[in-house]
Amino acid sequence: MPQPPLHFVFYIAAPADKVWDGFVSLESNRAIFGATLEVDLKPGGPMNWVGSGPDGKPVTYVHGEVLEADPPKLLQYTFAVGPSTKFSRVTIELTPETEAIKVSVTHDQWAEDDTAYAFSADGWPRILSRLKTLIETGKTFKAH
Repeated sequence: MPQPPLHFVFYIAAPADKVWDGFVSLESNRAIFGATLEVDLKPGGPMNWVGSGPDGKPVTYVHGEVLEADPPKLLQYTFAVGPSTKFSRVTIELTPETEAIKVSVTHDQWAEDDTAYAFSADGWPRILSRLKTLIETGKTFKAH
């Protein structure tokens, strides 16, 4: 039986372009993940978070491919943890509201036995909370 989609909604008090940059800029990804985002925002482009492993050598934490990018409204990409070949799909939609941007994240198309599901179910609220804090205050907090 397939795993159900994960869906999260947050509101960030900032312009849409600033929220978009929070998802795709090198600076925000370093602050939130301690990793470098390697991305080419065109269909088929890479979407990889790379950092240092315990031995100091580069390691890919998450890898995927851009499916669609429509700044500052929509970002969709495939997602797999580490060397896994089990890809799921992430869709990030930004919708302007009166005084904030509605951030809707849907993480779906999971393989039945993808162990990244539990990791992602726990991780997305933490990531979105850190991103919201970073965008609204200019600083963030440690993940754990």
